[in-house]
Amino acid sequence: MKKNPLNIIVAVLLVIIFGTWLVCFQVRKSTVVVITTFGKPTRTITEPGFYMKWPPPIQWVNTFDQRIQNFEDKLDEALTADHYNLLTMVYVGWKIKNAQEFFPRFKNGSIPEAERQMEGLLRSAKSAVVGQHSLSDFVSTDEKLLKFDAVEQQILDILQDQVNKKNYGIEIEYLGIKKLEFPESVTQAVFKRMTSDREKLISKTESEGEAEASRIRSTADSKSVIMLAAANSDALKIKGDAQRKAAEYFAIFEQNPELAKFLLSLNALELSLKDRTTLIFDQHSQPFNLFQGYTTNMSIGK
Repeated sequence: MKKNPLNIIVAVLLVIIFGTWLVCFQVRKSTVVVITTFGKPTRTITEPGFYMKWPPPIQWVNTFDQRIQNFEDKLDEALTADHYNLLTMVYVGWKIKNAQEFFPRFKNGSIPEAERQMEGLLRSAKSAVVGQHSLSDFVSTDEKLLKFDAVEQQILDILQDQVNKKNYGIEIEYLGIKKLEFPESVTQAVFKRMTSDREKLISKTESEGEAEASRIRSTADSKSVIMLAAANSDALKIKGDAQRKAAEYFAIFEQNPELAKFLLSLNALELSLKDRTTLIFDQHSQPFNLFQGYTTNMSIGK
């Protein structure tokens, strides 16, 4: 019975493809591969490309995502340094740092299993750090008293230290507090404390405002006294100069009283004729007696 050449070619190709699949594998970007020989990690590959291996069951390829993984823990209750119950939830970003350590620590390098175990470590770290801080470090009317950054850094340091000691092959990239809550039993106490803190802040602000207002009033009063003293001094000086000049003019007027009287009348008349003026006057009254001999009802314009 003759064999069909096409079937032979197809069979050969399938054998080649299957054989290639057994001994070749590809490493993609952002992944890391751990090669196990008879179940033990013997080789780690991080660079993308095609590689050779022994066929199963001698060697197996285990691929892991090297990108940052994210997870959130549950709300856990812890006691603050001033004996308040506080519920906290944090988020964590982590990645596989050493795949050859990571793979044997968790069943088949399971990421969910790794996060489950890290959650237990995280719970202990949160409890330890929260116990070192008072409630005002988490909740306060004064932003300067909040210490979120310090608390987050302390939790991250403890978690990373525990992960390193257990040889998880994991690096914690970031950690942050996502949620803070209080048990219903302590909510009222927290509100009362916040109200008390706000009242203290208001009292402090009012006290500082009154002190500043008193200082401003004192400064203003001091300046007012100085300005009034200077004004009185200037007024006395002007008055003295005026009296001195008046005495000089009086001495001159005494030498010729009639001329002085005439000049005063002219000056008074000049002041009364400013702008456009209509005058009705008695020619016998000063200074209008200067018009004697002229018409007594007249319009004078300037």
